[in-house]
Amino acid sequence: MSERLANPIDIHVGARVRLRRLMLRMSQDKLGENLGVTFQQVQKYERGSNRVSASRLWSMADVLDVPVQYFFEGLSMRAEAGGFGENDQTPLVYDFINSPDGVQLAAAFSRITDPKVRRQVLQLVRALSGEGADDKGANA
Repeated sequence: MSERLANPIDIHVGARVRLRRLMLRMSQDKLGENLGVTFQQVQKYERGSNRVSASRLWSMADVLDVPVQYFFEGLSMRAEAGGFGENDQTPLVYDFINSPDGVQLAAAFSRITDPKVRRQVLQLVRALSGEGADDKGANA
């Protein structure tokens, strides 16, 4: 019996649920309680192994205080067509979102309101990672 592979869109939506939940410092148990499901079900949603129904997604948006479209941000038409492109950064983003340090870094970075400071933080991270300031995307 072969295991069903998770759909890339379900994985993306689940990763966005997890990111928002962690940014709010909400446990899977608390999210499940607010949605009327178990924390195990929340885990399955976050992994993309269980699809989220439209009504459940609506409830998640309400509980997590985001618009429904938040869950689809960053999703390209290539993913909808059946796969991610060669140059797609999606696996990198999922690894980042699924790491505790990544979520904390994203939450802290999102609280920086000054664009100049945000660019300085990005330059610092690039320097620490060994990526030069002249590398691709330096002005992004």
